[in-house]
Amino acid sequence: MIERLPSPRPLSEIASYHAHVYFDGTRARDMAAQLREQIAARFAVRLGRWHETAVGPHVAPMYQIAFGRDIFARLVPWLMLNHAGLSILIHPSTTNPRRDHLRDGLWIGRPRALLADRLPDHTDEPDQAGEVNTQPEDTAII
Repeated sequence: MIERLPSPRPLSEIASYHAHVYFDGTRARDMAAQLREQIAARFAVRLGRWHETAVGPHVAPMYQIAFGRDIFARLVPWLMLNHAGLSILIHPSTTNPRRDHLRDGLWIGRPRALLADRLPDHTDEPDQAGEVNTQPEDTAII
């Protein structure tokens, strides 16, 4: 008997996206800082604060980038070409953070471990992209 796929999930489940940029050590942190500056100069996103130690499900220092669905097609390919060897997790934001991080995300660079037990199975509302805190100079330089 052939197993059947579940019914397709609608794209409307995705409220926004998060990218987590990981860094270990001084050199990688410097690269992450430069990448952050380049992102801020090119994309209207919400840059999260620096986490110098592991936080939540993340086992390495990192910062988060929250962005809307409308930016995905430009930001993600740009990160693919410009991640400077850093590991980046990109995942949707739905009402299931565990699934978002562990099953539905994608990695640029080397995948990192995540602590599944620190991720809830369900939230009432997905995270939105939030208020943009960058001021892109010129999106033509993408």
